Formats: sequence, C-alpha cells, structure tokens
Amino acid sequence: MISFNYETDFELQNEALFEDWISRVIVSESKKEGEINYIFCNDDYLHKLNVEYLDHDTLTDVISFDYSVGNELHGDIFISIERVKDNANDFNVSFEDELKRVIIHGVLHYCGYKDKSPEDEALMRIKEEEKITLFHVEQ
Repeated sequence: MISFNYETDFELQNEALFEDWISRVIVSESKKEGEINYIFCNDDYLHKLNVEYLDHDTLTDVISFDYSVGNELHGDIFISIERVKDNANDFNVSFEDELKRVIIHGVLHYCGYKDKSPEDEALMRIKEEEKITLFHVEQ
C-alpha cells in the first residue's frame, strides 16, 4: 500500500495516478509492494531528519528509510517540496518532472540501486529516467 502524507501546504494532484505508477515501477523491478509512505515536507523538516538520523548537516531533496523484507518493499520516503522546486529551477526542468524523479528515487533505493559512487549515481539517473517514462496520464 502506498500512502501520501503532508507536513506542508503542498498536495499531490491525482494521488491514484502516482500510486498506480509507483506500483508499476515496483513490478517492473520484480519486487512486491509493501507499505510505502511518502511524506511531503519543507526544508526545515527534512534538515532535522538529516541531522538526527543520518548525521548530515545539509539540505537534501529526499531521504528514504528502508524497511524492506526480502523482495517486499517497505519504507518511509521524505521529500522536501522546497528543495524540489529549487532543484527544478537549477536543473532547468519542470517541477513536475523533478518531483517524479525524487518520488521514484526512494523506491529505486529499495530496489537495491545506490548513488554513492559516480558509477552507481550514473546508473541511478538512468533508472530514474527509465521509470519516469512509465508515468502515463490518461487523455
């Protein structure tokens, strides 16, 4: 089960569309969907988590806590909407595309993809782009 929670004024439009997409991404990686919670927040909220749990005194766009068991994915994915907006501007992409990238980034971590080395980061970017193409809006 995928759930969306809000600690900021932002609200995801059409949660069902995002839930379906995330579910299809999980299946595309031969994984099973467990309980995945998305928490949309601001920079201050995510910074406190980053300092308290990861000992990183920096701003970030996404933090994922992985509670997966075997091939069944479980976890909490925290996303700073402020950071997503700033990154979209910095990378010259739409807010919507940057939001999709960070939404799926946490799930890809649960699937075993890393981003600490340049090689791992390059593969993560390829996977993010691949999974974003699975997002469909019904016309």
